[in-house]
Amino acid sequence: MSLKKSLRGAFLAVLLAAAIVAAGPPPAGADQGQKMPPTLKESDLPKKYQDWLNLVSYISHPVEREVFLKLTMDRDRDVFIESFWKQRDPTLDTPQNEFKDEHIRRFNYANQYYKRGTPRPGWMTDMGRIYIILGAPRSIERFEGVAGVHTCQAWYYYGEPGKKLPTYFGLVFYQHGGSGEFKLYNPASDGPSSLLVDTQGLDVTNFEKVYEKIRELAPTLSSIAFSIVPGQYPVYFSPSPQNNFILAEIFESPRKNVNPVYATHFLSYRGIVTTEYMTNFIESTTRLAVIEDPVLGIAFLHFAISPKKVSVDYFEPKGQYFCSFKLDVSLKNGPTTLYQYSKDFPFYFPPDKVDNIQANGLAVQDSFPVIGGTFTLTILLQNSAGKEFTIYEKDITIPGPAETPAITGPILGYRIQDYAGPVHAPFKILQTQISIDPGDTLGLQDEIVLAANLVGLSVDLWKGGDVEIVIKGLKATGAVQERYAVKLAAFPFRPTINFNHAIPVRGFPPDYYETTLTLRNAAGLALDSKKVPFVVSAAESVSHPVTLAKSFPLANSHVFYYTLAYEHSKNGEPQKAEPLFEKALSLKPDDLEGNAEYAFFLLSVRKFDRALELAERLKGSDKLLFDHYLIRGLALAGQGKDAEAIASLLDGNKIYNSDTRLLNGLGACFFKTRQKKEAVEALQSSLRLNPDQLDIKSLLARVEKELK
Repeated sequence: MSLKKSLRGAFLAVLLAAAIVAAGPPPAGADQGQKMPPTLKESDLPKKYQDWLNLVSYISHPVEREVFLKLTMDRDRDVFIESFWKQRDPTLDTPQNEFKDEHIRRFNYANQYYKRGTPRPGWMTDMGRIYIILGAPRSIERFEGVAGVHTCQAWYYYGEPGKKLPTYFGLVFYQHGGSGEFKLYNPASDGPSSLLVDTQGLDVTNFEKVYEKIRELAPTLSSIAFSIVPGQYPVYFSPSPQNNFILAEIFESPRKNVNPVYATHFLSYRGIVTTEYMTNFIESTTRLAVIEDPVLGIAFLHFAISPKKVSVDYFEPKGQYFCSFKLDVSLKNGPTTLYQYSKDFPFYFPPDKVDNIQANGLAVQDSFPVIGGTFTLTILLQNSAGKEFTIYEKDITIPGPAETPAITGPILGYRIQDYAGPVHAPFKILQTQISIDPGDTLGLQDEIVLAANLVGLSVDLWKGGDVEIVIKGLKATGAVQERYAVKLAAFPFRPTINFNHAIPVRGFPPDYYETTLTLRNAAGLALDSKKVPFVVSAAESVSHPVTLAKSFPLANSHVFYYTLAYEHSKNGEPQKAEPLFEKALSLKPDDLEGNAEYAFFLLSVRKFDRALELAERLKGSDKLLFDHYLIRGLALAGQGKDAEAIASLLDGNKIYNSDTRLLNGLGACFFKTRQKKEAVEALQSSLRLNPDQLDIKSLLARVEKELK
């Protein structure tokens, strides 16, 4: 059983509360915790990091800058900078980062050549900014010494359509008054008349007259004085707000191809993901489904996570390639972790499969029992080959017991197979296995497999109801639409039916599709409806990711009930947790670790007699003898038998003398029996192991005060 041991310290709060109440109010100035350090100002950073922020000023996301200013250690800053450049490296498989090299070259060039006529560094000027963002212009047209027109330059560029820039555009820089810094000209906000030296006698609101004047003085300048796109004259020559949009897209263009999510992950997970991994964030595709097992009566969260890039390594002794994934999953309600676990997925394969693995990828699949509610799910996947990691984090809602008929957890697969083994496995529904691809792309040889839970069913609904399936293409014209109806009576009756239906892809032309599943009663009335998207490829066969998954024997299904009990207890629902603990215990009474877990829970709800019963079962286990003494000691303390409690806790301390739960229990019991010196010694020992225990600090202060 892999349950975390957090419950084992839950009773301590009850025990300490009694001791602290007996001691009276806390002394003035008691430690109330430390505040998190504020975000640093740029001026507070060492100069080399200030210089780096200047260097990347025009290409960094606000999120990246915000995260960087929250880092407090130079080592974290250095690793973040390395990760920043790696996210922009066009050729990750080579030692050279062409983007970084070119950006630094542009920055240095701007500082050298665009600082003239201004007290500011060259990179801060308008010309410097555009040069850093867009590089050298394709051509430059200079208007110098042209009578009646301010000194100016027009820089012409070919835009990248993928960054929403015009195919061809020109930017004007002008010197108001003929000297000083060149300013970037905006036709919409500056107005064409700002390019003229003398506007006396000219109606500057008559844009057609202004155009004629500029064309008379500098014909080629007139073609971009009104629009950034040359020759694109607006209606009545009035400069369009479109110029503002184009400039905004230019300034935003360096950030277009970078997902800043790596930066927030860096801040959140730098203490979890080791430093060598932090620079290698890989995006991924993830699919989730909540599927109830109707036999066990348990809802499971099934998921598949597929990194968009998979690095492999070579294992010379066996002549095989491999990648090795470590999966860490957590489910939280706010700051409280309800459940978390880790699994390893090593994968070895022959050399002739390398290209296939790297081209089609891998999908790690798993599942675990979940209680109803809205929680934050975090899936962290690390690949030791290449030192890469990917993270999926999302708020999810797990439906509780159904009060009305509904469809839950619809998933799309590409194949369905019989799987009759007595095991639980990801995306296995009773005796069938659904093969899924997180990319939701199907080839002509695949099937459209639709699976869902139909919950809250009555016998009458089962006899006369059905599921209507509507598959609709999303093309603007000529889209395919197909309709199917599947009778509920085709499945054995249960209040929850694991519905699945397969439709051949062949016959559906390439397109984006939307599938609607509707649960209907005998009269055809829709009771619930859910949608599932997918894509049909033009390819005869689509290569799907290789699936890595592990099964779990149903003979050990008691672990599932322990998991649910643990989640309910951490979610503040002890009344729901206790029956599940009892269910798990009845399924496997000789699971001593489960006995211990349940006993610690019983301490937290003050059921000391039952906890003592379970503690006795642990007495003969060398592995759990420490837990026996700890549970027994805390239960006796809860019954007010402090002397017996101290004896049991001291026996436990002989086995392991560095457990804060035991030391804190001893300290509280010593305090209640007025053995103040012994209480001080126990509490001080606990604080040496963990200095951040505010309740223990408070209790120690009271004991020390009474000793004086």
